[in-house]
Amino acid sequence: MFFRWDWLRTVLTAPIVPTLGPVHPDVLTVGLFEDVLRAADTGDFLPYDKDRRWGGEKDEKVLREDVVHQPGHTLIPILSRRGRGTVKVFAYGLRDSLVDEAAELATKLAAAHDVVNARVVRPLAPGTAHARGTRIQLKDFTAGPCPAPDGPVHPVTAWPTSVQETFAPFAEDMAGDGLAFLHTQMQAGRCGPVLAAAVEDRIVGAIGPMEIQPDAIGRSQLLPQYFAVLPETRGHGLGRALWRAAMHWGQSHGAAYQLLQTEVGGASDRLCQAEGLTSLGFTHNTPA
Repeated sequence: MFFRWDWLRTVLTAPIVPTLGPVHPDVLTVGLFEDVLRAADTGDFLPYDKDRRWGGEKDEKVLREDVVHQPGHTLIPILSRRGRGTVKVFAYGLRDSLVDEAAELATKLAAAHDVVNARVVRPLAPGTAHARGTRIQLKDFTAGPCPAPDGPVHPVTAWPTSVQETFAPFAEDMAGDGLAFLHTQMQAGRCGPVLAAAVEDRIVGAIGPMEIQPDAIGRSQLLPQYFAVLPETRGHGLGRALWRAAMHWGQSHGAAYQLLQTEVGGASDRLCQAEGLTSLGFTHNTPA
């Protein structure tokens, strides 16, 4: 075993694992970190990796020979060849100087692997004052009912054909939120249902795909969705209706929980906080 749990446990301020992303606190074990090291050798998806639903090959892998694991801090670099390539170093530890050490490692490894981008990912505890970056949020479906919302939200395939045909231009308008990619997966029949809101027979918001997958300990997790509402139709409760419809779908299909990442202070962040989700911490992602 490479990692020592007594060293790692004390610096895990937020439940995020390199190449896997956020995980439920109950899943956060030394075995999970060992699994991502083994996956680096094989290039395969782990059975509980949320990215495996898209097929292909795993893009990110841990640079296991360059991991720094010591009492008080752990640095785990990962490499992605997507685009012009990126090295990210996950910096687990409490001392402020750790960010500089991680940035130095990221810069060195980016040069060694001939990629353009070098970044540092710093997990931060839930109580961090003036936190920036991304908030990790937990929706616990066992805590109470998630009723279906009132409002014009249905699966895309349940809308009349004339309304369904408006999804393509909507997806193109919201390509920056991943909806164009989602549309290609829908056309190929490679994803679960997508819920959509329509106004005057035109789709103006969507959330999906709706899919459930077992986590590392076999508990059912509602996987993250793409979520967008046209800017000109915001402020009328459509986003909240879509969100509640997704949560109703997850609970009624047996999911135990969902994890989300939201930009601190953004619209989705405010919605999740208003809906009572639990903040599990933050990640601050900065250039090296």
